[in-house]
Amino acid sequence: MRKTLVAYLMLGLAFTAFAAAQIERSVFYNSLSSGDESTIDRMIAGLESEKPTSRNKAYIAALTMKKAGFVKGAGEKLKVFKKGAQILEEEIKSQPDNAEYRFLRLTIQEHAPKILKYNKQVDEDKRAVVAAYSKLHPSVQSAVADYAKNSKVLSPSDLK
Repeated sequence: MRKTLVAYLMLGLAFTAFAAAQIERSVFYNSLSSGDESTIDRMIAGLESEKPTSRNKAYIAALTMKKAGFVKGAGEKLKVFKKGAQILEEEIKSQPDNAEYRFLRLTIQEHAPKILKYNKQVDEDKRAVVAAYSKLHPSVQSAVADYAKNSKVLSPSDLK
């Protein structure tokens, strides 16, 4: 009886942790798509307070690059953007088949000013996202599908 109770408790904890991870992803994608600097700042602070994982680093990197748009002064904007880009590129280099990281880079590349020349892997990233779409976490699939509705690079028909 006691072993069964312990097993149920462990299963419940595992399920709760899994559900929290799903919420975390959707909250992240809502923050990334927001145009609100304070929302982005709060998400960065929250991610930085967690255990550093590859995914957290990639999320922080994408948010940092988005935050560059709110920074005053061209030099400071460039510095903040490059900081995020360096981190994201490191995570993609360590996990080149991670389609979620490729999606993050694709979204940044599509909206980055041309002068930054951060748009060289758009086609490559699009192919990676489309090829792995059905295997992505449901929260990421939802973010990709929502993004495709307004993207000039990725369309909803690409995801079928």
